Amino acid sequence: MKTKINHTEKIEINNSAWFRHWFDSSFYHQLYGDRDEREAANFIDELLVELTPTKGATMLDLGCGNGRHSKYLASKGFQVTGLDLAASSIRMAKKFQTSNLNFYRHDMRLPFGNNRFDYVLNFFTSFGYFKSDHENYQVISNMANSLVEGGVLIIDYLNVPFAEQNLISAEKKEIDGVIYDIERWTDERFFFKKITIGNMEYTEQVARLSLSDFDFMLSKNGLQIERVFGDYCLKEYSYETSPRLILVARKSG
Repeated sequence: MKTKINHTEKIEINNSAWFRHWFDSSFYHQLYGDRDEREAANFIDELLVELTPTKGATMLDLGCGNGRHSKYLASKGFQVTGLDLAASSIRMAKKFQTSNLNFYRHDMRLPFGNNRFDYVLNFFTSFGYFKSDHENYQVISNMANSLVEGGVLIIDYLNVPFAEQNLISAEKKEIDGVIYDIERWTDERFFFKKITIGNMEYTEQVARLSLSDFDFMLSKNGLQIERVFGDYCLKEYSYETSPRLILVARKSG
């Protein structure tokens, strides 16, 4: 079923939205601090073989976190910009700035340039956090506008059927003496994860977006899907068995 969008709806930035607090907390960085740097580098290496970008190509890492993908891309000689809403992530990332690597705090729902980038990269489900379909559509529109003609967008998203089938409803983690009680569930529109630390609670949510949803939003913004991969080794996408939905789309000239 395709996403229905009200194109005239006005974006209202909610400063109390869950992601503004959770992604900027020390608990978030502790809970997700073991993300695999080698896996990220291997994934990028595979992508670069597929994409064959020219030396010095301009790249935007949208939702860059603390910059693990951006840093590796910059080490390959590309001109890389990282954007993220979380101030703490950007502070950490800025420590690694170089002449070809820069980081800025920015909300992806607001425009970030026109015809600026050869590639826009959105990794590790850094999309779909918002309450309304229109907000997600606005981010896609911003991505498209920021690309040069013929530019390429890569979106790395969860694969809804696989995520649902492999959902762990409850687990407990202890990290450096901190206990994280984690609950997961879904409804018709979102995946949810509630993280409880003592008397504090945070709830993540991410939209249940399918390949057809992305195809609709992308095509409405002049982007055509060229390839779809199902994991970080860039194996062929399978609706039921692929852990990831990795889209490669090009902006028409």
